[in-house]
Amino acid sequence: MTASAVPAFIAPPRRIPVLLRVGLWISRRVTGDDVLAARLLTWYPRSAVGIGVLESLVARGEGKVDDRMLQFVRMAVSFAVECPFCIGFNSRGWETRMTEQERLALQGLTALETVASLSGPERLAIEYARKVSETPLTFTPEFGQRLTAVFSEREIVMLATTAAQVNLWARTIQALGCPPLG
Repeated sequence: MTASAVPAFIAPPRRIPVLLRVGLWISRRVTGDDVLAARLLTWYPRSAVGIGVLESLVARGEGKVDDRMLQFVRMAVSFAVECPFCIGFNSRGWETRMTEQERLALQGLTALETVASLSGPERLAIEYARKVSETPLTFTPEFGQRLTAVFSEREIVMLATTAAQVNLWARTIQALGCPPLG
């Protein structure tokens, strides 16, 4: 049985309320996929709406935290928490946005410092994303000083919430037993 043929722990409800069907339609239009986890969340509409609203407010590139850096954060978290669904979803089209060496660094297979094409802020954002994904969370005052020396308060919140959002999806997807896409 292939990974995509493995069913989740539960099946989506047969009847989904109209408002949630609209949300699923929007999700399909934005992502290009019928995401099983989104359909499973409709069992508990409050979760479906809450996570849907959170997803609609996903950070967009701004300042030093551009779309490339946010993509790096999403991928770094996906690899850090070892979520096959998240890795596939957040890595789609990677070859048009980064080099093979950068991808290997995001996977932790190459040291960040050895990838010349990664800027200092990108390396720090990736390191931060990995730290946000650890259990227990450990942030030293020195690391906080490094962050605030490079990023504004707004940019730190953008990085933290982007990493936390991928962590939320990873935990939800894995907790529901969702297989990877494709």
